[in-house]
Amino acid sequence: MLNLFQHPYTKLGCHAELIQYHKYMRLPVRHYFVYIMASKKHGTIYVGVTNHLVRRAIEHRLNLIDGFTKKYAIHMLVHYELFTDINLAIQREKQLKNWHRQWKINLIEATNPEWNDLFPDVY
Repeated sequence: MLNLFQHPYTKLGCHAELIQYHKYMRLPVRHYFVYIMASKKHGTIYVGVTNHLVRRAIEHRLNLIDGFTKKYAIHMLVHYELFTDINLAIQREKQLKNWHRQWKINLIEATNPEWNDLFPDVY
């Protein structure tokens, strides 16, 4: 899995924020993440979108937000995708939410066959 913090035009900001600068200009490039969390291997799956993956994963892990992930104890980050266009990120989230469960499992297992929690990699 690509370590997002090793990109040549990236630096780690406060609160583990990913700040990437355009190659030729010093303007920050915004990042958005579509992510999949699970309760366990082949357990309950949740698909979401955020502009701050670390913060959002912590919110899920600590049950800070009432709802589906809290109800079903969905705490493992098992897949994520990076976008610089919020519209494309939202479109991808909607696409994944409409996928059959097995398609989502296949997507997870293509890059994370053991369903390891990826949170330590991005934190």
